[in-house]
Amino acid sequence: MQIIYGFVLAILVAYGAFRAHSLNKSGAVAATLVGTVIFGIGGWQWAVLLLTFFITSSGLSRAFRRRKADLSEKFSKGHERDAGQVFGNGGLATFFAALHAFYPESILPWIGFAASLAAVNADTWATELGVLNPTPPRMITDLRKLVEKGTSGGISLFGTLASLLGSVTIALPAVLLSPTGTLSTNDFLLITAAGLAGSLFDSLLGATVQAMYYCPTDQKETEKHPLHTCGTRTVHTRGWKWLDNDWVNFACGVFGSLLALVIFLL
Repeated sequence: MQIIYGFVLAILVAYGAFRAHSLNKSGAVAATLVGTVIFGIGGWQWAVLLLTFFITSSGLSRAFRRRKADLSEKFSKGHERDAGQVFGNGGLATFFAALHAFYPESILPWIGFAASLAAVNADTWATELGVLNPTPPRMITDLRKLVEKGTSGGISLFGTLASLLGSVTIALPAVLLSPTGTLSTNDFLLITAAGLAGSLFDSLLGATVQAMYYCPTDQKETEKHPLHTCGTRTVHTRGWKWLDNDWVNFACGVFGSLLALVIFLL
């Protein structure tokens, strides 16, 4: 019955997000699958964490839209999330929820689940709020180099603080709602730090191996491919072609969860 309840809740959330233009059709289908597993297998605590991520990240994506309008040409996708974005941000969390079904007494799936969501939430908050910083960011691989707002790999103190707050937003309920009730302040700090580290790892990938393109017409670097906002075909300039932003987001969650699990076990 819990799986059925999870499926119904996932349908309702996905449909509401689709109507609110936070998800497109493929994103709604993917969100239904992710939600069914997390809500249906994990239970209400797992649902709260996932909804905290989804609601806050979607809200920030829509907030200050006018101020961020000029930066849309930088990003590969808009605020309507598709299936790739849903799985990129929530695929690993879904895996840990499924793992919980096989090891219901273990706290490790919950730690991995929480840390992966903390990482992708931290990354989302850094992106959505960091671009509002009045000063330009610096490239994470060379802090002396100033780059345009929205540039993959660009970081700032403002964006890093936003990232930290995004991680805390997941870490706090993760400790308070722990299924076993055994997590402590140290575990809160661990999940928070892992989420922040995952976000910084995301920036490192963006600065080094993420696929980036160039628009000859606008003469700007972008994640968009094959066409830029202006309609011009973009040209690959650096990075691995297969490593788009969705895979970078997935790697962000992997790094955060692995870091948290290793330190927790040690």
